[in-house]
Amino acid sequence: MKVYVARQPIFKRNRKIYGYELLFRGGLTNVFPDIDGDTATSKLLSNTFFTMGMERVSAGKKAFINFTQDLLVKKYPLMFPRESVTVEVLENVVPEPEVVDACSEIAEKGYEIALDDFIYEEALEPLIKLSRIIKIDFMITPMDQIAEYVEKLSPYHVKFLAEKVETHEVFQQAFEMGFSYFQGYFFSKPQVLQSRDVAPSKINLLQLMVETNKEDMEFEDLEKIITRDVSISYKLLRYMNSAYFRRLREISSIKQAIVLLGQQGIRSFISLIIMAKLASEKPVELLRTSIIRARMCELLGKGSRSPVDTSELFTLGLFSLIDAILDQEMEKLMEKLPLSEPIKRALVNHDGHLSHFLDLVKSYETGDWKGLSESVAKVGIGEDKVPEYYLDAIGWADSVAGL
Repeated sequence: MKVYVARQPIFKRNRKIYGYELLFRGGLTNVFPDIDGDTATSKLLSNTFFTMGMERVSAGKKAFINFTQDLLVKKYPLMFPRESVTVEVLENVVPEPEVVDACSEIAEKGYEIALDDFIYEEALEPLIKLSRIIKIDFMITPMDQIAEYVEKLSPYHVKFLAEKVETHEVFQQAFEMGFSYFQGYFFSKPQVLQSRDVAPSKINLLQLMVETNKEDMEFEDLEKIITRDVSISYKLLRYMNSAYFRRLREISSIKQAIVLLGQQGIRSFISLIIMAKLASEKPVELLRTSIIRARMCELLGKGSRSPVDTSELFTLGLFSLIDAILDQEMEKLMEKLPLSEPIKRALVNHDGHLSHFLDLVKSYETGDWKGLSESVAKVGIGEDKVPEYYLDAIGWADSVAGL
């Protein structure tokens, strides 16, 4: 059975990544019935640590993992490195003496404990004292109650994590209230819809990226773009010698790198470098998410039973967050770019055959397993391939996001 593991980013106050919450599903055939929490966490830990590798999934950051009451009592967290795991105590855990004793031992051994979906009850006091992080859901908790929690719990020296932060306005509210960590997709939306236009220099970069991905762009033209830009040449060699490729021999020349990557690979690489320049003032996770979407859309296209242009899918995924990167409305941006009509329809109207691929990727990254199940059927892909593509995309994104 394939195991579906998605991740949701958790940011620090400076909008840099602190960690990822890992989301689990045991396959799309059992999307609708509930999976036992003990089984879910056990399989998640087993597959993440022993099969996929924690470094690969969490990129070396903290992995926030839900633990049920039974798993806490059995002290399952102690099986794993304390540097890698944050122990999330679910909201339905009853603070009985055996639970408190187990959490006390876990905390004493250096593990970070977080209380998930926190709602204050006096009975939780023993667990609050052991916790380092309190997670509060901003979508369901009234603001006045959140403020009350922050004031009431400040003597415990815990840090607060805001969950379900979906807009920059909510992020700013939580920031001003003193929250240390933020979980949600606020970073993937335009921060302010500026009245001023996009800078001409950025439009030029966007147009270069579009031109690079046209079918009639010759190999020699791509080579010229690389060789006349020292920074692109340097980054290309770094990329080709990264851990993602695991080469026995170092690639030492631009020509060698170009030949090995091929025309489509070079197009994709130049697009990534340009996108990195456009997103230089944004959270790195925004660029990383764009790259993951581009790679995963491309892989889905290759595996799909439907005839589709994989280069268009790569461009679709890469441009799917361009509105957040440039803080502009997607529709206005599409008016200025010579992208194909299917790509524009998918990005602006969220319809057309290409939109199903992007919907699938979005469903996976948010752990929307029901939506994922529906998209798999529309795309015409074997469901067992989806986790494989996601992990490949994560690995690829991590190898190029830092270039």
